[in-house]
Amino acid sequence: MERDENSNPNAFLTNSEAAEFLRLSPRTLEKQRVVGGGPPFRKFGRRVLYAQADLQKWAEDRRFDSTSQF
Repeated sequence: MERDENSNPNAFLTNSEAAEFLRLSPRTLEKQRVVGGGPPFRKFGRRVLYAQADLQKWAEDRRFDSTSQF
């Protein structure tokens, strides 16, 4: 996961931006919001946003050294 030097960990990202940040499809994040297991998100009215810091932490929590760990 690349971090742009201008990235702001306090920034909020749209579904598409969050998917790009994580290198996932936007549809994957949409499904994870329904079934669970995805990164934390916030709702502002109908709008869904992800905090960049939450995405980074969620990705870090999925670090494994071997396939036998999960």
